[in-house]
Amino acid sequence: MRFPGGRKKALTFSYDDGVEQDIRLIEIMKKNGIKGTFNLNSGNYRNDETKYEPGVIQRRLSEKEALSLYKDSGMEVAIHGLTHQFMEKIPQNLCLAEIIKDRENLEKQFEIIIRGAAYPYGTYSDNVVEMMRMAGIVYARTTHSTESFDIPQDLLRLNPTCHHINPALSELAEDFVEERRRDRGYPLLFYLWGHSYEFEKDDNWEVIERFSAYIGGREDIWYATNIEICEYVEHYRSLVFSMNGKRVYNPTCKTIYLEVDGESCTIASGATIEL
Repeated sequence: MRFPGGRKKALTFSYDDGVEQDIRLIEIMKKNGIKGTFNLNSGNYRNDETKYEPGVIQRRLSEKEALSLYKDSGMEVAIHGLTHQFMEKIPQNLCLAEIIKDRENLEKQFEIIIRGAAYPYGTYSDNVVEMMRMAGIVYARTTHSTESFDIPQDLLRLNPTCHHINPALSELAEDFVEERRRDRGYPLLFYLWGHSYEFEKDDNWEVIERFSAYIGGREDIWYATNIEICEYVEHYRSLVFSMNGKRVYNPTCKTIYLEVDGESCTIASGATIEL
């Protein structure tokens, strides 16, 4: 598989909770041409009348502020549970409500269709995964860092590359940009996650500024939201190959890129080609 434009590498961010610090993070991302996903709890918006006391770090946005910030920003909005519960620890009907009501609220607010999620606290069970599937969610991010660039096999148990406080962040970024690992030509995905209020809490905004400046703005990297990457991967996996691998049919609505024996190939929607 190759990403759009024949690129071998893709990068995406995933940040949780819908907080004021997302404003600064999105400015940094846009400055460096980076895209990503913001996972919101629509039941935890700040009331318009609520004023935070000095020193409060996790300052949630109001519904109006969230709409103003994320809509038309080029970023994806995804669910994070209506009220940020440990979904595997609450009754199944309440778990399903956490998923469905959050999706309904955000779809109504942003006038979009939502298909992505991040598990609150990064925890889940097989039942929770199945409820995500039943609710029409196609990917859900965990908090288990792999420190790898592999394409996740199970998108409903989507493990990120790392959190932004990972001590190996700079080394991982260099490995990714320079392709220093033995990947045998497979596509590479750098998936970064976190909470933007942590930059204020830890007083380390320079971490994400330095990372974004280094890894952003490169012609050989596809900068995309979580859903854009997951949908592209699913489209690639839908390609139909002949038994000898020499003929391939693209039944999807997207143009798909791949590399065969070192040569780039493009397969238009509905097309069959000989490799």
